[in-house]
Amino acid sequence: MTEKNDNLLLLKISLIALIVSAISLPQFVEIISPFWILIFYIYWLIYSENKAAYIIALLLGLILDLSQGDILGQNALALILGSAVILRVKKSFYVSNITTQQIYVFIASFVYLVALLIIQIAMSGINFDWLILFAPLTSFIIWPFVRFLLAKLKH
Repeated sequence: MTEKNDNLLLLKISLIALIVSAISLPQFVEIISPFWILIFYIYWLIYSENKAAYIIALLLGLILDLSQGDILGQNALALILGSAVILRVKKSFYVSNITTQQIYVFIASFVYLVALLIIQIAMSGINFDWLILFAPLTSFIIWPFVRFLLAKLKH
């Protein structure tokens, strides 16, 4: 993929992820929903040759923090750590079957969740809904669908 196509794909998937994250859902569904920005960013990481992956993750995380009114830097740090997991296994992720990819997405989502929870606990104590622990599982489940839809968008 050329750099221009990489950037265009990143812009498209970032906008989609931010829109999907902003959709108001019932509270139960919203709490257990996957980390949309991470899932969409994982797709971009796998098919991109961009060298500024961590800087882009920082910027996307800050945009997400601002759009959701979260602690500034919370999603940025979590997105950087989650994408670090994927970048570590990028070569094997690219050629893996869908189940193995789902496991990688689950691990990255779990790292993302742990980073968010550590920041939340440090800032306001243990004051979160325990259902959020299901978010990595929903990311695991939704990955094949997101991958299929984004593959269609890429072409």
